[in-house]
Amino acid sequence: MSRVGNAPIKLPDGVDLSANGAVLTAKGSKGELTMTVPSSVDVSIEDKVVMVKPGKKDTSGKAIWGTVRANINNMVAGVSTGFTRNLEINGVGYRAAMQGNKIQLNLGYSHPVEMEIPAGLSVKVENNTKIEITGADKQLLGQFASEIRAKRPPEPFKGKGVKYAEEHIVRKEGKKK
Repeated sequence: MSRVGNAPIKLPDGVDLSANGAVLTAKGSKGELTMTVPSSVDVSIEDKVVMVKPGKKDTSGKAIWGTVRANINNMVAGVSTGFTRNLEINGVGYRAAMQGNKIQLNLGYSHPVEMEIPAGLSVKVENNTKIEITGADKQLLGQFASEIRAKRPPEPFKGKGVKYAEEHIVRKEGKKK
């Protein structure tokens, strides 16, 4: 039995969750998200409480039951409060700037790196070194943040690169004489 899957999801005020066949739609103050529920999982919505149960037919429902429940919970949390991810840029000459719907990163390459911001996300740059990404879709937000970090991951000797704000870089000692 899944401990995550057993937990009910309470819908906060201002969030509307509706099922149309296998498609769940969550609407709230931060936006609207949709998700397709696999046929091996049953979802019931009663009195602002959502319950997820595995289907009776096969074992694949038991395998993804907790994951589906977590995804529905992330949808509800995203449209009600939203998600935020903070990145920090460390290094001499490393900086970020907004240009319309693109973020421009100068990360020590011979050219600036420009990235298109996906629809549904908003990005703010503070002090040229702090990036704040906000949005309702947790998966899309994490994917975009990891793509920015992948352009110049932090290195262990000086700590230069793009890192998550809460990330701790284990530093290595340099060469010995």
